[in-house]
Amino acid sequence: MKKWCVLIVVFLVFFNSFSQKSVKYIGFYNAENLFDTINQSNFDEDFLPTGKNQWTSERYLNKLKNLNQAIDSLGDILVLGFAEIENRKVIEDLNQASATRKNFGIIHYDSPDRRGIDVAMIYDSTILEFNNSGKIVYRKDSSMVFSRDIVWGKFTYKKDTVFVLVNHWPSRLGGVEKTEHKRVFAAQLALHFIDSVTSISPKSKIVLMGDLNDYPTDKAPQLIAQKLHPMIAKSAGIYGGSYYYKGKWDVLDHLFVSSNVAKGKLKVIKNSGEIVSKEFLLEKKNGEKYPFRTFSEKSYLNGYSDHLPVKIGVRVK
Repeated sequence: MKKWCVLIVVFLVFFNSFSQKSVKYIGFYNAENLFDTINQSNFDEDFLPTGKNQWTSERYLNKLKNLNQAIDSLGDILVLGFAEIENRKVIEDLNQASATRKNFGIIHYDSPDRRGIDVAMIYDSTILEFNNSGKIVYRKDSSMVFSRDIVWGKFTYKKDTVFVLVNHWPSRLGGVEKTEHKRVFAAQLALHFIDSVTSISPKSKIVLMGDLNDYPTDKAPQLIAQKLHPMIAKSAGIYGGSYYYKGKWDVLDHLFVSSNVAKGKLKVIKNSGEIVSKEFLLEKKNGEKYPFRTFSEKSYLNGYSDHLPVKIGVRVK
């Protein structure tokens, strides 16, 4: 009898371990001004050792350490998108400072953003086969100010093809209503790309992620929701959002998936959307909790980001 009990326990432990290993995560994280300490041709003067933020090597290395702690808390990453990164080098440094992601692939393109920040993604190259990548340039005509490009990657896993789009849409600076057309234009660019993919390869799975600078009920995210299923709602987080502004939490960081993601060898787990709200990612003041950021006005806090990361679960077979 004892022998059978031992065998059952061993089987359950093995099954649970195998089951956990088969679950990976696709996520997004606005890294809040991940700049290196080297003077580039972009507007990075504030993030230099002699700049306003006194961005020394020590502070840069602390930032990498903090971000890696946040990323590790997401679980076993399959794909992770980033916003507010200066260049490819900072992502390379981030991966090299990690104990688990030294062999991760990187997709990054320099964008003409005036703040000198880009979007990028990393992926587990031991699982996903890289096929292709590119960028969708955010500019309608010469009168429009450049913003962050939309970066996309195409991957295969066994018989599944997956497209991932990383976004960081124009901010609300200047007023929500006055700037809404900029985010609507970004949504239209993304939708045009998605329509092209689905017309050529209707079985391809699509994941769109990013800091959209809009809430789920706003016009631009609603345009995406007509084509893709939103996975991050206010209910996906303990505090009702990924970003805290003027005493209110709400969702600026989004993940959308195509309707066919529940099939195949790479399956998104239903209702797995989560705003990751670990205590170490939060700061408490005057009874309120909000993201523990790197700077607060002129004060260096040695925090993580002013956004919380978001993720969805993926079962890999």
